[in-house]
Amino acid sequence: MSRRALMTVRRLAAAAVMGTLLAGCGATAESTSDKAGGAGPKTDVRVEPIAAARKITDAKGVTVTTPQPPRRVVCLVALCDDILAELGMTPAATNSALLAHPKFLGKEKAGKIPVVPGGFLSPEAEAILSHKPDLVIGLEDTHGKLAPALKGATVFWPVQPANWQDSVGCLRNLAALTGRTEQGEKAERGFREKLARAEKAKSEKTSLIIFGSDENFGVATPGNDVAAGLFPKISDYPWKSRGVEGTYSMEEILARNVDVLFVETLSFGGPADAKLSDKLAKNPLWSQIPAVKNGKVYEVDSEVWAKGRGTRSLGIVLDEATAKLK
Repeated sequence: MSRRALMTVRRLAAAAVMGTLLAGCGATAESTSDKAGGAGPKTDVRVEPIAAARKITDAKGVTVTTPQPPRRVVCLVALCDDILAELGMTPAATNSALLAHPKFLGKEKAGKIPVVPGGFLSPEAEAILSHKPDLVIGLEDTHGKLAPALKGATVFWPVQPANWQDSVGCLRNLAALTGRTEQGEKAERGFREKLARAEKAKSEKTSLIIFGSDENFGVATPGNDVAAGLFPKISDYPWKSRGVEGTYSMEEILARNVDVLFVETLSFGGPADAKLSDKLAKNPLWSQIPAVKNGKVYEVDSEVWAKGRGTRSLGIVLDEATAKLK
């Protein structure tokens, strides 16, 4: 796969905007000093009260107004599904597979939720409106083009989280709009407390998240990837964006003496067992990486790790990562 194709894949899988850090849904106390995704200040576990509201303005200055608390929400980005789950709601329709995860709804219940045709990149406006949504939530850089087609028929909220603080801001804003303020506060508090515990038990091991479908793999970097932004708080994660798009080489990974590798396989309808780690094992340098030598390579669920980006998904990432980093 070419470099251009790989980065297109990552945009589809995680919608990370390489080299462009856009504010997401709402700032939190740590946002100003933790923008680059570094270790930053210690996580504050305090949660400010959320007030129900008919109008919110997010950190990007986008104002969203709903005449009534939205009950029928169509999700075009997995962050929306994640937030609804935290608030005790389900989407009227979705184009994400996140809810099939056992710590969300599970396959049986998730399978009953209508799927928006057109996939992540090109969801069909008519199909979206057929579900009579009160609110449609999508990714700004991918779904912003739908705004004209939805205008006047429903309310469209474009989001673009760059870090966990942005994701918490999205949670708080949707909790305010739906009136599910207690659920929002509970979800935020649970995530903050989990992150604070993980931070106190920070591992000295060097870790890395890599993603791809073949030998042209990429590296998830804080500031470009919400899940990766947690890692400087819980391990040694000396990986920063190089400021350019493109794949990494096995030599670069080998030079970092990585102790633990988390691998996201991006699938395109091929064999279910075609894992990225198996493909990379064909490279003779792969076996020289400490994580490989010591059996510390872990395939993870890309629906949660790459796409989820909400407090429940990030909580799962923390649980799985801290267990493997011990």
